[in-house]
Amino acid sequence: MSKKILFLVPYPLGVVASQRFRFEQYLDVLAQSGYEFAISSFLPQSRWSEFYSKGQPFQKIAFLIRGFVLRFISLFGMGSVDFVFIHREASPLGPPIIEWLIARILRKKIIYDFDDAIWLTDKVNEPPLEKMLKSRWKVATICKWSYKVSCGNEYLTSYAASFNGNVVTNPTTIDTGCVHNKSLHKTPFEKKDVIIGWTGSHSTLKYIEDLEPVLQEITEKYPHVSILIIADRETKLDVKRLVFKPWSKETEIKDLCLIDIGIMPLPDDEWTWGKCGFKALQYMALGIPALVSPVGVNRVIVTPSYDGYWCETKDQWVECLARLVEDEQLRQDLGRNGRDTVVSHYSVASNSQNFLSLFN
Repeated sequence: MSKKILFLVPYPLGVVASQRFRFEQYLDVLAQSGYEFAISSFLPQSRWSEFYSKGQPFQKIAFLIRGFVLRFISLFGMGSVDFVFIHREASPLGPPIIEWLIARILRKKIIYDFDDAIWLTDKVNEPPLEKMLKSRWKVATICKWSYKVSCGNEYLTSYAASFNGNVVTNPTTIDTGCVHNKSLHKTPFEKKDVIIGWTGSHSTLKYIEDLEPVLQEITEKYPHVSILIIADRETKLDVKRLVFKPWSKETEIKDLCLIDIGIMPLPDDEWTWGKCGFKALQYMALGIPALVSPVGVNRVIVTPSYDGYWCETKDQWVECLARLVEDEQLRQDLGRNGRDTVVSHYSVASNSQNFLSLFN
């Protein structure tokens, strides 16, 4: 008899990176391995993004009520479920009531998955009410109640292991065959400029904006260099030859393939130690050399002078960018090595058995 998995997740399928690259790309692997599964998102498929936009408080309250109602209804259908896979949290606000009912009353095996230091926040001067509603203390509690905990890097694993003895380091991975594969996305024209690129969400735009003096110096020195920002919101960067492309799932890979040098600046703090290096992995999978801040897992993913560079100071950023701008062959060599790194250690194919081990 096949085992059954219920995925309780915050968002609808196919709309956010954390879900797409933590478990969605393994759904075919699960099906091929004989598992049955169902997926229940807290937010609705239609207009889900409104929950995170400004304004419309009554609409957001309606979304919350709907989500909580559906979560409680889902409890009645768990009789035949073998595992409940919870990505980040069963509900975006409040204490872990749903998780308690699943683990303690229904006695189901929870696989708890997260890829950020979600017991912390990077918000400065967070309002007390928001802090109370988010109930970030629940992360430790859910770890204790879980059958297994799936973490995106060793820092997260170390945290979870203080509450649960069955923790698996399950890195965020890339589909290097059918998605992040540059040979499938040939650029239809010959590029003359060298493009330095960054991709991310509005919540991480502040990191690339901190690099403004570096990018200003590079674009002043090299008139054939342009800056490409791919995000869900425009940036405040004041640099020459800046191109903004709105992030879209349909055009994401094609847009990334335009980049010659990928950058991932980060501050060095507990919040960023929880990051799983996703930007760097995307660049490298597409054969793009990655310049990263040597923070957290970035130090593991990127090997300096082999598939990218570590950059801490302004001078280091300028020096490494200049080196790559001036040397096309070096860009190609580092990019080729970077793809090899991802294929070997951070691809869906290389991690499938590790992912399946969560359900043993």
